[in-house]
Amino acid sequence: MIGPARRYADLSTVEAARVGRGDPIAVIPTGAIEPHGPHLPLATDLIVAEEVAARAVAAAAAGAGIDAWLMPALGYTKSDEHSSFPGAMWITADTLLSQVRELGSALSASGFGRVLFVNCHGGNSALLEVALRELRRRSGLRTFLYAGRAVPGPTELGMGIHAGWAETSMMLHLRPELVDMSVAEARVPTGLAGCQHIGFTGPVKFGWLADDLSDTGVIGDPTGAEPDTGARLVADHVATVVGALAEIAVFDPARGVPGADLGVVAAAGGAR
Repeated sequence: MIGPARRYADLSTVEAARVGRGDPIAVIPTGAIEPHGPHLPLATDLIVAEEVAARAVAAAAAGAGIDAWLMPALGYTKSDEHSSFPGAMWITADTLLSQVRELGSALSASGFGRVLFVNCHGGNSALLEVALRELRRRSGLRTFLYAGRAVPGPTELGMGIHAGWAETSMMLHLRPELVDMSVAEARVPTGLAGCQHIGFTGPVKFGWLADDLSDTGVIGDPTGAEPDTGARLVADHVATVVGALAEIAVFDPARGVPGADLGVVAAAGGAR
């Protein structure tokens, strides 16, 4: 029976065949199993990705009739930058890319023409951008990636990318029973914050391992995290994905989205 959660793996073969005769969008949460300091669970990225994707699929279907389907999440992913800490579970970049390529063939064979990855682990982002073009060429899928930007907290000097204020706040909202704030400690790489060109978001990227920046796996400051902030951050992610799904449902690269306001686009371009 097709329920409001629209979980594809819950369908019967008959129901899946019916879905495949439409124009469905596969929504694949993509996270990781990796250390998030002493205060957060290993599954933090996976939990956030699954929750955001699930809420967005349900809201998009209920509010706008978007034919989106929540797929099982990818949990073992490209996480070896955290391999020096206990609990890291990873596969190689080659393995993950191969898995996504092969999954694209299965999605296409099952009637999906569009796929959105909802990614909440930064280590996957560059690889998934490559995978979008691979899937487009190999499987004919329209491919999309949502990788919400890190939201640094007020004490993180723009460096809160892992187990810091934002992720801890979201987990206090989503799974407070898995968070131990009594052992939450800040690890802000202040030296990196002083660089003018090199950085996580600067014009010059750099290769890093987690233990280059932190002795606990935390890169940020979780001490000021709070559940109300987490609820707002999760809601912002969900709203963005819901809006994206409405565009994805009708998107064509050459023509964009029917009805898009080109005047707004032109104004935005001229304001740069």
